[in-house]
Amino acid sequence: MIPELGHFALALALALSLLQVGVGFWGAHRAEARLMAATAPIAAGVLVAVGAAWACLAWAYVVNDTTVLNVVQNSHSAKPLLYKLSGTWGNHEGSMVLWVLILALCGGAVAGFGANLPSALQARVLAVLALVSVGFLGFILATSNPFDRVWPPPPDGQGLNPILQDPGLAFHPPLLYLGYVGSAVTYAFAVAALLEGRVDAAWGRWVRPWALAAWAFLTLGIALGSWWAYYELGWGGYWFWDPVENASLLPWLAGCALLHSAIVVEKREALKTWTVFLALLAFGLSLLGTFLVRSGVLTSVHAFANDPARGVFILGLLAAFVGGGFLLFAWRAGTLAPAGLFAPLSREGSLVLNNLLLCSIAAVVLVGTLYPMFADLILKEKISVGPPFFNTATLPLAAPLIGAMGFGPVLPWKRARLLPALQRLWWAALAGLGAVLLCLAIEGYRIGPAIGFGAAAWVIGAALADIADRIALFSRPRAALARARGLPRAAWGGALAHAGLGVTILGLAGMGLATDKLALLKPGEATTLAGLEYRLTGLRDVQGPNWTARRATLEVRNGDRLVTVLEPDKRSFAVSRMNTSEAAIHTTWLSDLYAVLGEERDGGAVVRLHHNPLAPWIWLGGALMALGGGLSLSDRRMRVSAPAAKGLKAGARA
Repeated sequence: MIPELGHFALALALALSLLQVGVGFWGAHRAEARLMAATAPIAAGVLVAVGAAWACLAWAYVVNDTTVLNVVQNSHSAKPLLYKLSGTWGNHEGSMVLWVLILALCGGAVAGFGANLPSALQARVLAVLALVSVGFLGFILATSNPFDRVWPPPPDGQGLNPILQDPGLAFHPPLLYLGYVGSAVTYAFAVAALLEGRVDAAWGRWVRPWALAAWAFLTLGIALGSWWAYYELGWGGYWFWDPVENASLLPWLAGCALLHSAIVVEKREALKTWTVFLALLAFGLSLLGTFLVRSGVLTSVHAFANDPARGVFILGLLAAFVGGGFLLFAWRAGTLAPAGLFAPLSREGSLVLNNLLLCSIAAVVLVGTLYPMFADLILKEKISVGPPFFNTATLPLAAPLIGAMGFGPVLPWKRARLLPALQRLWWAALAGLGAVLLCLAIEGYRIGPAIGFGAAAWVIGAALADIADRIALFSRPRAALARARGLPRAAWGGALAHAGLGVTILGLAGMGLATDKLALLKPGEATTLAGLEYRLTGLRDVQGPNWTARRATLEVRNGDRLVTVLEPDKRSFAVSRMNTSEAAIHTTWLSDLYAVLGEERDGGAVVRLHHNPLAPWIWLGGALMALGGGLSLSDRRMRVSAPAAKGLKAGARA
């Protein structure tokens, strides 16, 4: 009965979304106050309906209802409760329900917190969000119903993919989807602005919190996914330029450019066309990532679906929403007349350069990700595009981007001079040069890591210099503390986000100095790596909640001092008949000691050892970037009413 209630709730949500589309667009077009006011309660109804559907699906997983096909395919009674719950989105059908749930949450948030919006703009935004909901709810009901029954019910389920049975993967998809679907709100604002033909400072103020929230969640989701790949897959790395990794990086790059561009709209009413374009692009790239992951056109450890028919449906949604959005942009972009003029050397100019470089990097990643697919489809050739291409093509673009990051915040609006900016940043540049020279002195001729350390020092130093300049630390030190207390949270958040990227770059540079070793060890034998001794003391069998494992014990010593004991596993999941490797990691925050257990032979075991300097700083930097976004979002100026839109009437017709 409960699965049928869930199916009915999805159908009800689809009907309410269709009603919301009609009421919102028609009410805004006809300037009907009652119709425009009705869109918010309808959006709340959609949220309740989709929330009920997700609750029904979660209930089916928790009680292991094997009459539901989705539960049979992705769950098992022996699975821990956390993975039963995460199993609701650890598959194609359930992940689509999570997608529309977050979309409904966004719609509910716009309805609940958008009282300061002009009624026509709010109605159009909610109508666009409902239109997106209609597409995905129709997709679920037509091709991906999570409540399909199976009869007779099997005694138990087939279990969840073992590599997804991990806390990191339990929380990674919701965070990623909050970023993906959050971009739908900025897309809706962009479409609404194009329909009204008006973008001003008030619009920039309304859009920026949504862009910031989506970017922060996407940052957390990508960082958590990278960390999971590092410790779960046992490959010893943090980013592999996997097509699905790239699919999440693309909207992050566009969202980052959008966030900075919206600041210019709010402050100077410039870059309006850029901002609307980036809002459309960010959501388009989010939909493209959904298509790539769920169509079966890409092979990845993250891929959820292998059904081309469903891929065609998503491709149709992609063409409708993205194509329609850009057609509207081409038609109405001429109405977005620029208001703020600025010199090339100014804060606005630095943000234009930021947008160009971020979009160029996104274009390189997009081409590298899609080219093998088109080569196979058109040329019938199997081509692989791997890390050498991406590293070679993106680094020349990342270098000036990192340089501009330091200068942008210290440049004044409209017009700037280079010398005052250099005077503010000389010590950050000196710190970067010192880091390069120090690395070369210690590590020898290691140009790549040395440049990475220099870039990290420059970015972190520039963020500190920005704060120091804002509080007049050097010119009026006695009043600096009082100024720091009065500094807006958005200023602290921006500096923290920039510094977080510097911390991530520091971790990446450290990984450039990583070393590894493959050794066959018998119990009692030892090998050395990076000045430490690794001794295999034993091998034993271990029983887990729904797996069995072969576990090695490695003592790590520095001379006579015991540093740590590493216990890597090779796990076997009987239900799914799959094996996984569980890496053992000991971190000192300055480095990771990393061990993976391989095959057993000749009375011993093959172990792969890694010494990864500064590896934890990669994900610490990601957390700091997201924290900076959250801190900026907590600024009262982000939550109070935006300034009144100039000349914008509540019921303006398109």
